[in-house]
Parts: sequence; structure tokens; C-alpha cells
Amino acid sequence: MKAVQFTIDPELLRRIDADPEVKQKGRSAFLRHAVEEYLRRKQEDAIDASYRRAYGRHTNDDDDDMLVAPELRAWPDDWK
Repeated sequence: MKAVQFTIDPELLRRIDADPEVKQKGRSAFLRHAVEEYLRRKQEDAIDASYRRAYGRHTNDDDDDMLVAPELRAWPDDWK
């Protein structure tokens, strides 16, 4: 691990120090976990945005026909 020094707002530091996880595991572990979680969520949000851009144009329910052929959506007894 590498030590990093940064400034933080006193009120935010007070809120961090009041968290039970900080009291149990320490500030460094808490902040590492918080940053990892932030980066994970940011990556998930970027992936979700990509999906919305790629598939956002298909808002009509009739577009489902593009995903599954209508004849495959029926039970075999109903096939013509």
C-alpha cells in the first residue's frame, strides 16, 4: 500500500469518524472501501448508460418481435 495525504472538510471528517465501521476498522480501511464502492458504482452507471444509448431507441412493445420470432413464442401445440 502507498500512503496518501489529502485535505478534507472538518464536518465530513467528523461524519466519517462517527461511523461505526471507522471505529471498528479505522479511517484508512473505511476510505479505501468507500473509494472502491464509488468507482464500482461509477463503472456500473457508465455501463447502464451505454445500454440505454444502445437500446433506448426501442421503446415500442412491437420491437419484441425482433428479439424472438413470433412462432417460437407459442406452445408447440399451437404451432401452425
